[in-house]
Amino acid sequence: MNILAFMGSPRMGGNTDILLTSFLEAAESRGADVTRINLATQNISPCTECGGCDKTGTCVLQDDMTDIYPSIAAADALIVASPIFFYNITAYTQALVERSQACWVSKYVLRKGFLGGKRRIGIFLSLGATKGKLLFDGVLRVIRYFFDAVDADFAGSLLYRGIEKRGEVRIHPSALEEAQTLGRALASGSDIRKIDFLHRRTS
Repeated sequence: MNILAFMGSPRMGGNTDILLTSFLEAAESRGADVTRINLATQNISPCTECGGCDKTGTCVLQDDMTDIYPSIAAADALIVASPIFFYNITAYTQALVERSQACWVSKYVLRKGFLGGKRRIGIFLSLGATKGKLLFDGVLRVIRYFFDAVDADFAGSLLYRGIEKRGEVRIHPSALEEAQTLGRALASGSDIRKIDFLHRRTS
């Protein structure tokens, strides 16, 4: 299992970092090959809507995203982890999403087939400070469209409300245990869609 994980928080050692690390360490313990990209350290421009990918399905912008496209194509599973900023994913994560436009063109306009010749699994991890009822509604729609563009079947998400202070996720009654359980199940090739808590909207 080749897992590619995107960490969208700019705060290392924060709650998103801790949650994602728990997931990835558990997956590695079951033999998964894990690559983690901290988006805040990457030079990724947002999409400029230049139309450069319209005829080739390849983005013409030259930055760190250029090397990320092949990694996405090679991955068996994509993990996107982002905290919620103003009811949205972070700007670092949004830039990643926008740059999947070239993949969307390749798939839906040029009909080139699956990215990397295969489909993959997509999982979203997210935490938010507020307990707002609609906290994750918008971001789930965005993430679903991103996964669709890169030929990832959305398997579900781990979503946690009311977590704000640095490290507070460690005292959440279930978050880290669920992340570890999910990581081990994914790496072991289990049908993770049968995991009940993966489909719970908020916790």
